[in-house]
Amino acid sequence: MICHGSELPWREGEATCCLRVPFPPGSPGFSKRTMDSGTRPVGSCNSPAGLSREYKLVMLGAGGVGKSAMTMQFISHRFPEDHDPTIEDAYKIRIRIDDEPANLDILDTAGQQAEFTAMRDQYMRAGEGFIICYSITDRRSFHEVREFKQLIYRVRRTDDTPVVLVGNKSDLKQLRQVSKEEGLALAREFSCPFFETSAAYRYYIDDVFHALVREIRRKEKEAVLAMEKKSKPKNSVWKRLKSPFRKKKDSVT
Repeated sequence: MICHGSELPWREGEATCCLRVPFPPGSPGFSKRTMDSGTRPVGSCNSPAGLSREYKLVMLGAGGVGKSAMTMQFISHRFPEDHDPTIEDAYKIRIRIDDEPANLDILDTAGQQAEFTAMRDQYMRAGEGFIICYSITDRRSFHEVREFKQLIYRVRRTDDTPVVLVGNKSDLKQLRQVSKEEGLALAREFSCPFFETSAAYRYYIDDVFHALVREIRRKEKEAVLAMEKKSKPKNSVWKRLKSPFRKKKDSVT
């Protein structure tokens, strides 16, 4: 079920806003359904926008793995009974993670092969963090995970992009084709968090999105610390510069 306009759900406390936004504009197959301009403010939605950091998150994965179902469960606590896999949707929601406000801008991409296109280049560059999904009932979708990871690197030219790996449909144990150990091994290779989720039963859905925001925050802090360390003068250099003057002063006295 798609949420838009007056049908938008409101979650008091954790999620204070839920709305559809065009991100990125002009995307082929992108849903042109937009919410009404007048939205009902709840809780901290009245607070200044500058107090909340915006995080642009992108859902990646083969078609049929449950990307849209995961996103809808996170946004509205609803499991979509029907969905057009060729449509890309974007959502915006305000939540608190580790007692810090966060505006999440989530792009739910259409189920396509992991190949380069101009539009994918656009949202790969705009996205700050990526959730790469596969279905534990579909080994082919698991093999495509590596291709999506390589696609991220091809566009961003860094292996340090925040990523969370997700094996969805964990409730369908009798149809499992990919073991949890295989997912963990791939996550270790990527140096990223890993979750097995069930969009149908909402298992670990919140954890996935929260973990990605934490990864973005962690890497940002690491980058700041690295810059601060780089900008500080090295004590050894100053010591070498001062030592001749100290020796000269000692000889004079």
